[in-house]
Amino acid sequence: MSYQNLLVMREDPVAIVQLNRPKVLNALNLALMQELVDALQHLDQDEKIRCLILTGDEKAFAAGADIREMADAGPIEMLQRNTIPLWDRVQAVSKPTIAAVSGYALGGGCELALLCDIIVASETARFAQPEINIGVIPGAGGTQRLARTLGKHKAMEFILTGRTMLAQEALDAGLACRVVPPEACLDEARKLAVEICQRSPLAVKLAKEAILKAFEGSLREGLDFERKCFYLMFGSEDQKEGMRAFLEKRQAEFKGR
Repeated sequence: MSYQNLLVMREDPVAIVQLNRPKVLNALNLALMQELVDALQHLDQDEKIRCLILTGDEKAFAAGADIREMADAGPIEMLQRNTIPLWDRVQAVSKPTIAAVSGYALGGGCELALLCDIIVASETARFAQPEINIGVIPGAGGTQRLARTLGKHKAMEFILTGRTMLAQEALDAGLACRVVPPEACLDEARKLAVEICQRSPLAVKLAKEAILKAFEGSLREGLDFERKCFYLMFGSEDQKEGMRAFLEKRQAEFKGR
């Protein structure tokens, strides 16, 4: 898989997708987003890959959208560009996604990290939604996902001021799940990915879908979906293998069937 704005590295069953526009701190232009969607969709369909890591470099995960592409645009032009659905296709990836964040995760960069299922942050990570400072608001889900992640009042303060949240605060607020030294960030994400890959791929897929339901509907709808997924797993080979392995006191060998 060869791209102009990405580096894709396979470490089966884990794949690492690195944003690669270092001269502009990995600013998210249309070309990068199109390549990112293409790469993630191909890896999502690859049976040898069970978990995906999305990362940038030491200076920046992504320092936001490429403002040069939109500074002079009007509303009809923005609508016709139709870039926002690309973000929906990132979230539609069925396999677990881990964001390994060092440096800046600003605006669209913060929103891209939020699209991932887990965020591992380095001590240098800096999260912000600074759109308010340039006369707009987050447009790729920031207001909605941050409100669900941080709660109403914290999200209001964060977005309406455009201030920067450091790594430890992100951890305390539930935005990041781990904070590690910068040199250990990608390795920590790898370790987490490998741990997830040792579980049943079917159970992981359904668990991810069930958790995402908690953000999209009522508690009753989420509980009904969870229950159906729970019952469905009893028709899988992974469920039989997992429970037999537990009773036999051995390591389970999951096949994703």
